Amino acid sequence: MDTQELRALLTDGPFVSVHFDESHDTEDAAKQLRLRIKEIEAALEDQGADRASVEAVLRTVEESTPPVGKAGRTIVAAHGTVLLDRRLAAPPPAQEARFSELPYFLPTVSHLDETPAHLVVLVDRTGADIEVHRPDGSVETETVHGQEHPVHKVRGGGPAHRDIQSHAEQTAHNNLAEVADHVAKTAERVRPRAIVLAGEVQARTELRERLPEPARSLAAEVDAGSRASGAGHDELDRAVHELLTGQRLRELDDLADRFRAQAGRDSALAVSGLSAVTAALAEANVATLLVGDSGEASVYAGSEPAQVGVAQSRLDALGVQDPARRRADEALPYAALAVGADVVVMDERLDLTDGFGALLRHP
Repeated sequence: MDTQELRALLTDGPFVSVHFDESHDTEDAAKQLRLRIKEIEAALEDQGADRASVEAVLRTVEESTPPVGKAGRTIVAAHGTVLLDRRLAAPPPAQEARFSELPYFLPTVSHLDETPAHLVVLVDRTGADIEVHRPDGSVETETVHGQEHPVHKVRGGGPAHRDIQSHAEQTAHNNLAEVADHVAKTAERVRPRAIVLAGEVQARTELRERLPEPARSLAAEVDAGSRASGAGHDELDRAVHELLTGQRLRELDDLADRFRAQAGRDSALAVSGLSAVTAALAEANVATLLVGDSGEASVYAGSEPAQVGVAQSRLDALGVQDPARRRADEALPYAALAVGADVVVMDERLDLTDGFGALLRHP
């Protein structure tokens, strides 16, 4: 994922990082959440977390409105201030509560990749409903009202009928041009990973053709959805979910293929293993950090985020005094954040040495 929105974490630690199930889909959901928060509080206290940061996390949870249905939450705080607070559309695989010198944000990366920001445009010849879907599950809707009359062709013949038909066509074209303009501006503001076009077949096809780049390259049509009064949303929701899931799987396939192809070349633009990846991060030469299962692996780190290495001698060469041991699943993503690299949590598609790989900016 693009780590730009996580750059607030580039500050002095130590950090409290929590990732937990915040679902509100049972009668005792509030009780269950209180129990989970008590577990998190106890775990942080056992690790020696500063009370100000723990209380900032607890207060953030207590003062928020409960979600609807399944949900997760990720919160990172330091020195009594919450730096990252994201509600997740689904619970993380496991509850995490860490107090450490570096933030742990890989569960956030996984979620933002799986449920990216996207637009759903439900369109017909009179206008469109543009939905902005954010990774936290929130939805904003904007309606574009075009000219309603005349937009439908009429039966019959003769000059008058042809004029009416021509006028109807032109009105529809104008409406779709207005919708395209709104979609393009919304995409520029939101920076979605996908733009889903739904609704009338002819309208969505023309809308896609009218979209300027780069919005057009993000657009895909689905055979679902209607703006008609009383039309359900379930079929459209399923179609959008399938489209986004397919896109995510293709992106992972493409990344894995690129990594394997580059790793096999003499002037390799792909490396794996802690030694090679930390060296590339220290040189700010990582375009995309790939993270697999690193277990309890650790590295040496300096006071600057990109100062990482597997051996203390490597940090000595960088002029770092008194490097400290840090968890690799914290130090390497943090270094990637500092050098402006993307971070992607990989699955079984790649067997990454030591649990890490990288696509480089240059050989």
